[in-house]
Amino acid sequence: MLTKRIIPCLDIKNGRTVKGVNFLNLRDAGDPIELAKKYAETGADELIFLDISATEERRKTLIPLVREIAKTINIPFTVGGGISTIEDVRLLLQNGADKVAVNSSLVKNPDLINELAATFGNQCIVAAIDAKQINGIWKVHLVGGKVPTGINLFDWAKEAEQRGAGEILFTSMDHDGAKIGFANEALFQLSKKVNIPVIASGGAGKMSHFEDAFILGKADAALAASVFHFNEIKITELKSYLKNKSIPIRI
Repeated sequence: MLTKRIIPCLDIKNGRTVKGVNFLNLRDAGDPIELAKKYAETGADELIFLDISATEERRKTLIPLVREIAKTINIPFTVGGGISTIEDVRLLLQNGADKVAVNSSLVKNPDLINELAATFGNQCIVAAIDAKQINGIWKVHLVGGKVPTGINLFDWAKEAEQRGAGEILFTSMDHDGAKIGFANEALFQLSKKVNIPVIASGGAGKMSHFEDAFILGKADAALAASVFHFNEIKITELKSYLKNKSIPIRI
C-alpha cells in the first residue's frame, strides 16, 4: 500500500510566508527558506511553494527564492503561481522544482495540460483547483480564489486527469484556514472520480483532521500551512499519531 503524505505549504507574498482564512486577512508566518529547512529536517514528505499573488499581479514566480529553497531541502518540491507557458515550467524545473502546480492558466487554456504533460511528463504536472460551494455545488475559482467560474469541481478534475495531469491539489476555500477539518465529502467524491493522487488542502486544525482526510476523504496526501508554521502541530508527532491509527505513513 502506498504511504500517505504530509505536505507543508508555503504561501508566498512579497518574499515572505503568509497565511490567511478563506484566502483573506493574510498575516506573516516567517521566512520561507528557514521554514523549508525546518520541514525537510522534521519529516515532511514533500513541500509546496505557492506564489499566491503572482497571477493577480500578472508576473512570474519568484525564481531566486525557488532556487534558494531547492538548495536547502532534500524532499520533493512543487512550485506554483503565475505559470502560464511551457517556458515558465522549464525555468522552474531548471531551478530546482520537481513538480509544478498550475491553476488559472489550465482552466483558461485546458490544452496547456496536454502540452505540459507531453513536454515534461504527467508526474510533473499538478492541477491545482481552488473551489467553494455555490448553492450546494462545488465551483472552481481562479486568481487566488478571487474570480468565480461556473465550472464544476469534479468535472474539471476529471478533464485535467484525462488531459495529462498527474495529481490534483484540491483546496476548499470554505475550509481554508478555518481549522474545522478538510472537505472530506468532496475529497471522497474526487477520489472516486479520478485515478490519480488527490492532495487535500484547506481546514487542518488538529491531528484527527488528517486522519479523517485519509480515512473518510480517501486523500492520498494532506497539505497544511498555519498549524505547521505556528507550531500548533509538529510533523513528527502527527506522523506518530497517524501510524498509531494504522494509517500507512513514512516515519
